[in-house]
Amino acid sequence: MIHASVIEDMPPNEKGRMTGLEAGTPAVGAAFDAVLSPNRSLPNAGFLAVMAIVIGANFVFGVYFYAIGAWPVIGFCGLDVFLVWLAFKLSYRQGRLRERVRIASGDMRVSRILPSGHESRWRIEPYWARVVIDNPERHESRVRVVSKGRSLVLGAFLSPDERMEFGRALASALAKVRGGA
Repeated sequence: MIHASVIEDMPPNEKGRMTGLEAGTPAVGAAFDAVLSPNRSLPNAGFLAVMAIVIGANFVFGVYFYAIGAWPVIGFCGLDVFLVWLAFKLSYRQGRLRERVRIASGDMRVSRILPSGHESRWRIEPYWARVVIDNPERHESRVRVVSKGRSLVLGAFLSPDERMEFGRALASALAKVRGGA
């Protein structure tokens, strides 16, 4: 049983700036190649529309409160607009997270690029690796790659269905590599 404090105990082989993850360029001859990224359902046009509504509503309320003599409320309306903008900015920043899992030529490589641009890379021997799906029927399920007593959680930002699909596909690819298929 893995405790919550030991979610990811496999140290990366390498760390650095974004270099190894060429998103959108599949590896030639790879048995498995997946680039995982968080879903962002609101495009830029939607963001602009939401911000226009928030600004418009706060402007109307600010003018109303100013007219009835409650002028300090205008500052809180401005703070409201700023906080909504900041929440979206942080959400879009988290959307830059990427994980790439590639199995090719008897070699499994995992790279994770954080929103800050820092990349961590792991090299895992596919013959020793196994995929463990914790709590497959629950929302808080996890996909872990376990190798030599260490584990690496992958796709934690995916929806439960996407995690299950990814975990099954990765397990199938590892089985094919081990079986020589």
